[in-house]
Amino acid sequence: MRPWRSTLVDSLLPQLGISLPAGAPMPLDLAALFPRPMRAVWLEVGFGAGEHLIAQARAHPEVGYIGCEPFMNGVATVLAELDRQPADNIRLFTDDARLLIARLPEASLERVFVLFPDPWPKARHHRRRFISAVMVEQLGRIIAPGGELRIATDHMDYARWTLSHLCGAAAGSSPFQWTARRPEDWRRPPTDWIATRYQHKAEAAGASPVFLSFRRRRGAAATRKSLVPASGQEYIALQARL
Repeated sequence: MRPWRSTLVDSLLPQLGISLPAGAPMPLDLAALFPRPMRAVWLEVGFGAGEHLIAQARAHPEVGYIGCEPFMNGVATVLAELDRQPADNIRLFTDDARLLIARLPEASLERVFVLFPDPWPKARHHRRRFISAVMVEQLGRIIAPGGELRIATDHMDYARWTLSHLCGAAAGSSPFQWTARRPEDWRRPPTDWIATRYQHKAEAAGASPVFLSFRRRRGAAATRKSLVPASGQEYIALQARL
């Protein structure tokens, strides 16, 4: 890391960083993280170099945006951009996102992004994957009813894994509904999408990313029979592709 970026980590990160209080695991006061009232709070898990995080936060100044990234080179890149052009609606967590998620209040988030997570391709490493039965339960707890979970990946086994945990046989009574109605809904990114350098790298290598959007169900969790998307054929079509 360049010396001037190390200086930013020392000087700017304490102002923007989220620290988890020691002691009893009480829920965080999200409103207290920001200097002004926010209409909603969004979370991005693993923001990398921060292109998506910064663009979304600037496009939605009324939203408090929390970014999680354990690798300090990416954190320093975001800090450098925020030093150049500040945004008071961004806060950063520089440890494992799971630790933060466990401390978030129930139904406190409107949207969560999990973009191109590490697929941990070897079978013996699958337990390290971010999406798991426990994490689906946690995300269902912290995302408000009607809220959105966006997941993007260029790794087809990880896409299968994600679908299985969120709307397939492994999902049980999932709190989420896949929103796809036609192939374009998962082949093309959302209209407000901001591409990242990782996405560009994957596409340059010939990969075709999958863009999955899930809606947090309102009311009680649905039965397994209703976990498929609005058009059940889309689930079949995507499984066939994968």
